[in-house]
Amino acid sequence: MKYSKATDYALHTMVLLAEKHQEPPISVVELAEYQTISPTYLSKILTKLSKEGLVKAISGANGGYSIRNDWESISFLDIIQAIEGKQSIFECYVHDNPKCVVKNIMYQAEDLMEDYLKNQCLVSIVQQKKAVFG
Repeated sequence: MKYSKATDYALHTMVLLAEKHQEPPISVVELAEYQTISPTYLSKILTKLSKEGLVKAISGANGGYSIRNDWESISFLDIIQAIEGKQSIFECYVHDNPKCVVKNIMYQAEDLMEDYLKNQCLVSIVQQKKAVFG
């Protein structure tokens, strides 16, 4: 399985915004420079994150993006689903039998992965990053 580049950039952007949650909004240009990507491309990602209520877009001369106030509860799964959508990764094309062993195994594996990602909250990621990089 593979997530899109947009998901990778969204996860890194959200970690950066979480680290700077007490600072003024950060411009899309500054956020893009941090990851060496196009501001236009990152703007599309930030629009998805904003629509899901994960970030706040502040317009004006001192505008930019900031993370929502209760950012500590945001999980990696929230961010991934904001970019990739909430559809299942696996889809059984052979038949629609609810007793299909292959489909059930794949759905169970997906549930385990979602549970893991749901428990990876930004607050713990920021703490881990501080412990490693200071």
